Amino acid sequence: MCCSGFLKIMMFIFNGGIFLAGAVILGVGIWVQVDRSSFLDILDEVEDASSLSQLVNVSYLLIAVGAVLLLIGFLGCCGAIRENKCMLLTFFSIVLIIFLIEVAGAIVLFVFKDVAGELLQELEKDVQNSIKTNYGNDNKLTSVWDNTMEELKCCGYRNYTDFTASPFYNNGGRHLYPAPCCNSTISAEKCDEAKAQRSNIDGCFDKLLQLIEDNALVIAGVAMGIAALEIAAMVVSMVLYCKAGKN
Repeated sequence: MCCSGFLKIMMFIFNGGIFLAGAVILGVGIWVQVDRSSFLDILDEVEDASSLSQLVNVSYLLIAVGAVLLLIGFLGCCGAIRENKCMLLTFFSIVLIIFLIEVAGAIVLFVFKDVAGELLQELEKDVQNSIKTNYGNDNKLTSVWDNTMEELKCCGYRNYTDFTASPFYNNGGRHLYPAPCCNSTISAEKCDEAKAQRSNIDGCFDKLLQLIEDNALVIAGVAMGIAALEIAAMVVSMVLYCKAGKN
């Protein structure tokens, strides 16, 4: 009885961890889904961006995995409480399948970081041409870029020179750059070339790539923790399954 009680406690701990990890992944998936619109709005104005836009759809995968992990955590706890052989065996089978999928997914995730960087770099010329042609003339594109630069604290795709010769830059012969391209400590007024050069604000390419890499590392770390919990939970569930059979 003492051993059985200990195993039940361990099942609670392991499945509680799986449940919480599922909640984290589900939250990240929802966050990506909510913020995907601004990213897709930028890509809408760029030709040959379909390959990169597909990366945003990873949010659906994260939501699905998070929901499944929540279900697994709940199922494991119920199986341990009731010592139900059917629930324990179902739990073991589902966790084993998810574990194998996670191993494959982790490999893809590490490769994804490099692929995302390459795809963003391939789009550089198209995005820059889109800015020079439409920024300041297309209200939708201008608004999307303004919001993106404000949120990520960046300027242009690579730097402030992306806006040179754009409709915004040529408007009335002012030769000015968007406000995010100038550091507020240097200038609180008009952002001209000299001030933009002194501010040296990073381009959104670097910020987007860093955001992707950081999120990939967070998800990979959570996945590794989940995998360890799943292995332990599978071992404990099989022990409980065998004990339930003897009882």
